[in-house]
Amino acid sequence: MKYLVRDKIFAIGDDYWIEDEAGRHAFLVDGKALRLRDTLELKAPDGRVLVTLREKFFSLRDAMTIERDDRPLATVRRKRLSLLRNHYRVTLVDGTELDVSGRMLDREFAVEYDGELLAHISRRWLRVRDTYAVDVVREDADAALLIAVAVCVIRMAERED
Repeated sequence: MKYLVRDKIFAIGDDYWIEDEAGRHAFLVDGKALRLRDTLELKAPDGRVLVTLREKFFSLRDAMTIERDDRPLATVRRKRLSLLRNHYRVTLVDGTELDVSGRMLDREFAVEYDGELLAHISRRWLRVRDTYAVDVVREDADAALLIAVAVCVIRMAERED
């Protein structure tokens, strides 16, 4: 399933919809202004909070946490530096690790688990300006988590740039 994200985004306090490939509202990203740390909520169309993304306060490396039901679900950290590609590691609370690599600022990257593609993020085939697609490849994958991962790594890459 493909989800379309408008790239005017990622300013604190901005709210925006993520649409599915049929153009229906699939998720609302609710930016929380006036907070001490960067905080976003990914909501279902009915307003339920699916996941919360927070900038980690005291961390040796830049990191963001993803929470579900006020409990930690995953931590996103920069993995290593490369001239052509960025690498991030997503560590789930159960110890599972996802690898994120590609060109985050160009919106061309992939999320993988143990070498298997879970989601591909790209703006290459879209004609709509300032939009990129999050293509969740596996049917059984947690789309909200994968979209949250994409939002986190793009925010982190933009701050580092």
